[in-house]
Amino acid sequence: MSELFEYKCPNCGGAIEFDSSTQKMKCPYCDSEFVVESLKNMDNRLAEMQPDEFKWNEGSGKDEWSENDGMSVFVCKSCGGEIVGDENTAATSCPYCGNPVVMSGRLAGDLKPDFVIPFKLDDKAAKDALKAYVAKKKFAPNTFKSENRLKEIKGLYVPFWLFDSDATANVSYDATRTRTWSDSKYNYTETSHYDVFRAGTMSFENIPVDGSSKMPDDLMESIEPFHFGEAVDFQTAYLAGYLADKYDVTMEQSIGRANERIKVSCEDTLRDTVNGFGSVTTKNSFVQTSNGVAKYALYPVWILNTEYQGEKFQFGMNGQTGKIVGNIPASKAKLAALFCGLTVGLTPIIFGVGRLFGLI
Repeated sequence: MSELFEYKCPNCGGAIEFDSSTQKMKCPYCDSEFVVESLKNMDNRLAEMQPDEFKWNEGSGKDEWSENDGMSVFVCKSCGGEIVGDENTAATSCPYCGNPVVMSGRLAGDLKPDFVIPFKLDDKAAKDALKAYVAKKKFAPNTFKSENRLKEIKGLYVPFWLFDSDATANVSYDATRTRTWSDSKYNYTETSHYDVFRAGTMSFENIPVDGSSKMPDDLMESIEPFHFGEAVDFQTAYLAGYLADKYDVTMEQSIGRANERIKVSCEDTLRDTVNGFGSVTTKNSFVQTSNGVAKYALYPVWILNTEYQGEKFQFGMNGQTGKIVGNIPASKAKLAALFCGLTVGLTPIIFGVGRLFGLI
């Protein structure tokens, strides 16, 4: 069993956790508040520790143990209850007494994050954001807006790799300009074709790549941006009261996604400089990176799971900015009404064109 960190109030002995509204550690029992920086001694201990390592000799009990492969058991220091987490769980709470705990070995040594962006928005803000988000969706079923039920909400620190890099990009385009004119007999169209070339150098900082296989990459990228200017040096105190996972997608495994994001950004930036043409099509694109480095950080995310007519829907909210995204069902009746409205609107146009050409 691994060691757990628990933050205790020196005044009443209750479990304290990070309060996003005050950006301090707060005791929910006596309302005492503590500056996060005052708890650095515990992080100094963490820096000296090594990650968990469990070795087992193969024997007759191998098949029985495989059922729990990848799971770890921790003992809560407050009530003695067992806390079960998977191999990536870094912070959670005791299911018996509710005390927030941090799995020390999961954030030790090389697994210790460089930075963390603390939560700025609480669970009430997340619930309000979900309600407002659903209310704005015109094609959501009316019953979904009133009958979807929030089944789970959790504040989670998601591991991210942050990449810095310089890039040199070269892109060539096919572009056209079209000119039309008429005389007494004919209408003329002239299309001119151009080879357009753009090149440039760019620098990127803190390109985020989700380091957790549990979290959908498209969901995490949809709630960007996170503002790294508000990041602070990592301290375990910020995790108290929230869930957290260590990375299970390594930096090396994340480089491909970082390269892809750099390439797309370079292409988009250069494309924005190609103006004055009727059409522009990319022919070739070459991007080279250099001076690449990576940092490890934890970013705040609220995960909200709802249920509607037996189907589950997941939403993600940026715990720093409040940006929320998620999938919402579309009302077939509203879509049908939209289609009928478009059809009615197009009928006079079709009728007029038909009469013009003698078809009606």
